[in-house]
Amino acid sequence: MIDTKAIEEHIRGILIAIGDDPDREGLKDTPARVARMYQETFEGMNYTNHEIAEMFNKTFEDVLDDVKDNMVGRVVVMRDIDIFSYCEHHMALMYDMKVNVAYIPNGKVIGLSKIARVCDMASRRLQLQERIGQDIADIISEIVGTDDVAVTIEGCHGCVNARGIKKSNTKTFTAELRGEFKTDPSLQIYVR
Repeated sequence: MIDTKAIEEHIRGILIAIGDDPDREGLKDTPARVARMYQETFEGMNYTNHEIAEMFNKTFEDVLDDVKDNMVGRVVVMRDIDIFSYCEHHMALMYDMKVNVAYIPNGKVIGLSKIARVCDMASRRLQLQERIGQDIADIISEIVGTDDVAVTIEGCHGCVNARGIKKSNTKTFTAELRGEFKTDPSLQIYVR
């Protein structure tokens, strides 16, 4: 679990270290506010991928069995799921992130809201964009029982846009392609 009291103490120390007064009016409640924000922002750190899969394991019998020969009828895609995360290298915000998730059902489908919830929870950790995609794919694969999963993510990174190289219009794209999505390029159109 996230130790909010320790976060408060450390944020107070950071405020002092950067030369500010943590007791001044605008900052006196900042350590507690940051601790509450971190508790919410990093909620996913409290759970393993398996625990997240169990948390959102609401599936339905595959209603697409009668169209198994039609690839278009077999693919479930959810696009442009908004998420954010924090880079584990600089603790900088990764923002304006859009996730596309696709899978080929293998006897069951997951409720659509659960896909978005999985994406949220996987991103609420200190992360790399690449690992967010891997984590989402692992969780979706476990829930729906298929290796045919694809996750693409496009987003902006504060560690690139606001510091260092300062390239404000830069976006990063990552793709985690598994099963048929990895071997059949015609399926990759679903997650571009």
